[in-house]
Amino acid sequence: MKELLSHTHDYSKECLQHVQKHLLKNDVPVSLFEPYIEEIYNHLRDEPFKKFLESEKYTRFCQWKNLELNIQLTMNDFSVHRIIGRGGFGEVYGCRKADTGKMYAMKCLDKKRIKMKQGETLALNERIMLSLVSTGQDCPFIVCMTYAFHTPDKLCFILDLMNGGDLHYHLSQHGVFNESEMKFYAAEVILGLEHMHRRYIVYRDLKPANILLDEHGHVRISDLGLACDFSKKKPHASVGTHGYMAPEVLSKGTAYDSSADWFSFGCMLYKLLKGHSPFRQHKTKDKHEIDRMTLTMNVELPDSFSKELKSLLEGLLQRDVDKRLGCKGNGSDEVKDHPFFGGIDWQQVYHQKYTPPLIPPRGEVNAADAFDIGSFDEEDTKGIKLTDADQELYKNFPLVISERWQAEVAETVFETINFEADKAEHKKKAKQKKLFDLDEKESDCILHGYIKKLGGPWTTSWQMRYAKLYPNRLELHPDSAKPEMVFMDQVEEVSPELVQVKNEQCIVVRLREGKVVLTNPDEIGLKEWLTSLKSAHKISQELLGSMAKKAGKIYGTDSNNLNRNAIIARNANGN
Repeated sequence: MKELLSHTHDYSKECLQHVQKHLLKNDVPVSLFEPYIEEIYNHLRDEPFKKFLESEKYTRFCQWKNLELNIQLTMNDFSVHRIIGRGGFGEVYGCRKADTGKMYAMKCLDKKRIKMKQGETLALNERIMLSLVSTGQDCPFIVCMTYAFHTPDKLCFILDLMNGGDLHYHLSQHGVFNESEMKFYAAEVILGLEHMHRRYIVYRDLKPANILLDEHGHVRISDLGLACDFSKKKPHASVGTHGYMAPEVLSKGTAYDSSADWFSFGCMLYKLLKGHSPFRQHKTKDKHEIDRMTLTMNVELPDSFSKELKSLLEGLLQRDVDKRLGCKGNGSDEVKDHPFFGGIDWQQVYHQKYTPPLIPPRGEVNAADAFDIGSFDEEDTKGIKLTDADQELYKNFPLVISERWQAEVAETVFETINFEADKAEHKKKAKQKKLFDLDEKESDCILHGYIKKLGGPWTTSWQMRYAKLYPNRLELHPDSAKPEMVFMDQVEEVSPELVQVKNEQCIVVRLREGKVVLTNPDEIGLKEWLTSLKSAHKISQELLGSMAKKAGKIYGTDSNNLNRNAIIARNANGN
């Protein structure tokens, strides 16, 4: 992007003005397309592209794009419902977006609590990780973000709403899953991990509690607070949940990448089948013992497991990264191609065509009840003050994921709004056609279109007029009344350049009595009006001068005679 921007000054003036004219006509900021000026200019010269730019589809696209660029969300844009979860820094609520009615989850992190726990880096990292997984090709197996915004005391993530509970909760209610049921969850989680790993993100906290179900029973990986970008530098921090952390994550100072997730994936599958992590025997809570077993113990798999399942888990739970399934060079494809997943159509998995083994009951709270979630002790953060420096950390926090906003609008209000907008557009065009009908096109009209005129009481307000310029006059048509006529023989001067009037770039037309001030937000179009007005006025003056000379010859008068007659007339009056 920086390289493209560095070349923007090399564009020819003609190229830049040509593109600006098309963009400004649709109220789109030119800066949005600045890196692509040359490419757009080349397309503009192609006939099919020209037709597209003149089409209603392009106009509507520009209108929506401009709307998207000006989104500035606040809490007032959402109606917040019941609390559905709590984390280290804040709560998660169900919410509804006011303008489209779409339901989301709102994750609110408390800035004071973040400051108290020195979690600023973690909070900002989560925003970055969510933006990386949520942009571009959609992934139906990760809880993605559509918006991020902040208030004076909260950081807010607007996420996909998953109201079916998590796998840890359902494991406690349903009991352990059989191989066939586990295979369903494994396949969908693999595609979620694949999406992250292709973006060079290691998740680092894979466990049943972080796998959420939607209302139909399909799953998504949630909570990217510990996720990390390993594209430039591999992490070496020991983070995650004991019993699921890979040996290389537990080994201090050892760098790792996506390899860690495949080990955690093996631990998670074991828990779905047996009800506990392979390294947490007899429900021990001793973290050091769990870590010691992870680093030293060879997992003994029950005889009840099928041969293919044993092979899969042995491959995933390899302590040696080079021997681990998913870490030999082909990533997720190694896991997908394993015999345990034989017969799985991965396209069908992606499109969520397989029937989930468990469909969350409708009308029930498929998670801990709100009263069981607990609450923060406000006394903890009573002495914490947020300074300007603290707020400055979050200045780039707000974000709108373009594709996801567009999808939200398309699913909800797009057709209704466009229907109303189309009605207004057709009405405007019918009115315009009336002002400039087919017969007018055969006339000597030089230029026509909407323009603003300074008028009203004490000429202090801008009035929209439909203007038509002819060689001998300028017509300014109000909505309902006779047009105001400005004849060229009344014009003394048209301002040579645009003039600043009431903070607007304007054309000033000086008349024998008074003046007419015109403006337009489209500066390119305004300059076109200025050029045409100056040209029409000049030609009109030349024509009137030429007619005066002809009249002098016909009636035997010339300029000298006229001057003499004027002197005689003044003397006769005693002047």
